[in-house]
Amino acid sequence: MDIKKLIRPAIRSLKAYEAKEVPCRVKLDANESPYGFPEGLRSLKSIKTNRYPDPEAKALKRLISRDFGVKLQNILQGNGSDELIYYLIMTFGGPVLYPVPTFSMYGIISQAVGEKRIEIPLDKEFDLNLEKILKEIKRQKPKLIFLSSPNNPTGNCFSSEKILKIIESTLSLSVVVVDEAYQPFSSRKGFLPLLKDYKNLVIMRTLSKIGLAGLRVGFLIADEEIINEANKVRLPFNLNSLSQSVATELLKNRKTMKSCINLIISEREKIFNELEKINGIQPYPSEANFILFRVKDADTAYKGLLKKGVLVRNMRGVVDGCLRVTVGTPEENRIFLKALKEVITVEKT
Repeated sequence: MDIKKLIRPAIRSLKAYEAKEVPCRVKLDANESPYGFPEGLRSLKSIKTNRYPDPEAKALKRLISRDFGVKLQNILQGNGSDELIYYLIMTFGGPVLYPVPTFSMYGIISQAVGEKRIEIPLDKEFDLNLEKILKEIKRQKPKLIFLSSPNNPTGNCFSSEKILKIIESTLSLSVVVVDEAYQPFSSRKGFLPLLKDYKNLVIMRTLSKIGLAGLRVGFLIADEEIINEANKVRLPFNLNSLSQSVATELLKNRKTMKSCINLIISEREKIFNELEKINGIQPYPSEANFILFRVKDADTAYKGLLKKGVLVRNMRGVVDGCLRVTVGTPEENRIFLKALKEVITVEKT
């Protein structure tokens, strides 16, 4: 029996997302926070493992409602952002438009469910190519538009004026999802205040980047009608009891979480300044918890860092000639910079 003959064509040509575990001393490849919050585990004592979790995640959503100033009916919880992207595409269909390079799951999930993808390259400044986007919107009428700002892997925020133009140009045509996964690290305010003015705007957030990646908790904030429709395809009990309980406990302590975010921002600036001093390195300004930087030979630099126990992300095939480093603890960042300087020196000799 040839199993491949039974597989949908879109899946046959799809390459699975690989999240490899590479042995290393310093792990700076996955945009995770270097800070966890073990005190949240105290809440595990109250979890009833023999019962299904709260299907509406009410306690967690009440905290999100408080922190973001929105109503409970404007929030939809998800098992990380990935699941929410899937729900949105299943709900609205395609075509699905997004710039490239950007978060790969927009394209992977679109292809997996058989929806057409419209990929628009960013301009030389890693900003949105507004002219091309508006042209394709008019020509192909996408149902969904994903805009990650700050963007992964480039680290920059897209022009607010360009995003607003896209939202206004698609009021009766498309749902525009502004993915603000890295918003906590940005100097920009984000688009949450505009939700009341634009019914086609959706804000996507996650707790993964601020120290809770292991919990897999994401959420959408949008008009109640959009939330109700997306909720139709949400799997029952999609957010487990452990994730709900720990996330709820930790979100109560905003002061500690904010302190860790501020430390990451401070360390990001230090890394950027040090990278600028290294000959042969071109770092790109970042509003996220990582920095994209260009090197003369990215493959050699990547392997050299790994030999020294430092794991970063090689962006070959996405942003050729570049590596991406996650901001770690001060000690991890020191080890990374020392190793990089040694690798670059070896390359020159």
